Amino acid sequence: MKQISDLPVSGKRVLLRADLDVPLTSVGFEEASTRLTNLKPTVDYLFNENAKIIIIGHIDRPQKIDPALSTRQLIDPLQKIFKRTIVFKKDFEPDFSDPVSQREDETGSSVLKSQVTLFENLRFWPGEVNNDSEFARKLANLADFYVNDAFGNCHRSHASMVGLPKLLSSAAGSHLILEVDELSKIINKPQHPLIAIVGGAKIETKLPVIENLAKIADFVLVGGELPIEIKKFDSRTADNVVVATLVDENKDLSGESIEKFIKVIKSAKTVVWNGPQGMFEEGFSHGSLSVAQAIIESGAHSIVGGGETTQFLEQNNLLSKFSFVSAGGGALLDFLAGKKLPALEALE
Repeated sequence: MKQISDLPVSGKRVLLRADLDVPLTSVGFEEASTRLTNLKPTVDYLFNENAKIIIIGHIDRPQKIDPALSTRQLIDPLQKIFKRTIVFKKDFEPDFSDPVSQREDETGSSVLKSQVTLFENLRFWPGEVNNDSEFARKLANLADFYVNDAFGNCHRSHASMVGLPKLLSSAAGSHLILEVDELSKIINKPQHPLIAIVGGAKIETKLPVIENLAKIADFVLVGGELPIEIKKFDSRTADNVVVATLVDENKDLSGESIEKFIKVIKSAKTVVWNGPQGMFEEGFSHGSLSVAQAIIESGAHSIVGGGETTQFLEQNNLLSKFSFVSAGGGALLDFLAGKKLPALEALE
């Protein structure tokens, strides 16, 4: 997989596929989402190469144009993170009213005059999710090169993820390379004891992860709503899979399970955690807090991912105490389940 440094981007136009899918309620806060700060090394590199940067991405799952989900709202937090001026581009048409936005050169192609541009929410166009080749071509016409730094969307076969690498010379951004390196170590060369912790809900997505991790981890600890769902599925688990018992109407870990989990975590050299251990949004956070503190105190190399898990840790000022925060939710689960991610394959 090519890295950004392998592309001759100096003075060229670069489409940078970013993880922009952040809760907009957090936009005004001083500390912007991890997904936005992850972009800084790639943007800094491109800026220092005097490249023209067009940031593309999506927010949520709009079915039509919705101003409430416009990426325009990310300009202020991104400007604070990058410490650079960003202009907004709402569509593919040149904006002659904005002298720093777009103009047409003598050949009729778009030429960026500003160095950093933020494009509108890609999912405002059906062609993005449908992986429409014509939509991908319109995007490709904006630039000379393509860089993917959106690990959180790499499990999606969308136009900006798998269509663009067919049309432009492409590479992985700095954070995407970091994600793949960190997660590959878990699969291929983990430091043992390796402890995997899986929680949350959606057994259909979590069961393949549990089964795959059980083959490589010393222990897999299962909490959240999964113990109930595992029973419903009548799933047989491996001997090294520890399924929690629950209390408080199945909303948190039992004291006995917390003790078991802590004992196992204390021995860890590597920990990977996806999914809260209880319904913390309803106040049932004792299990998740106990697990988080045990991981931190273990001194193990710790990898955490998934929106709810990182949200919980942020709320409790614990996120910075983990070694690596993955930007992936579904992408992280697919990777840990041993599945091929379409957008990573597109870069090979």
